[in-house]
This record gives sequence, C-alpha cells and structure tokens, in this order.
Amino acid sequence: MMMVLYIPFAVFILFKINDMTNKLCIQKEIPEDRQHKVFRTINILITILLISSYVEILFA
Repeated sequence: MMMVLYIPFAVFILFKINDMTNKLCIQKEIPEDRQHKVFRTINILITILLISSYVEILFA
C-alpha cells in the first residue's frame, strides 16, 4: 500500500527538482557541457534521499 502512494510522489518530486535545476542552469548561465554533470549529480542525490526516506518510513 505504501509503495502505491510513494512512487507517484517520488516521480513528482524528481520532475519538480529537474525543473528547478533547469531554471538554475539558465539563471546562472551554466555551460551546456557542465549541465549534464549538474543534472546527474542532483538526480543521484535526490534518488538516494527518496530511497532512504522510503526505507525509513517502511521500517519505522
């Protein structure tokens, strides 16, 4: 049951974070070749955060 609610929430969070990252890259005028690294780093960190919060909720 928890997974049914958490997965759409996690996907929504990832899309919103990517949208905000895109706006940050535009505002700070980050070059195209560095934007890939910025997106990858932020996506990995947010994914780790979402997985750890799911595990914490699951076992709490």
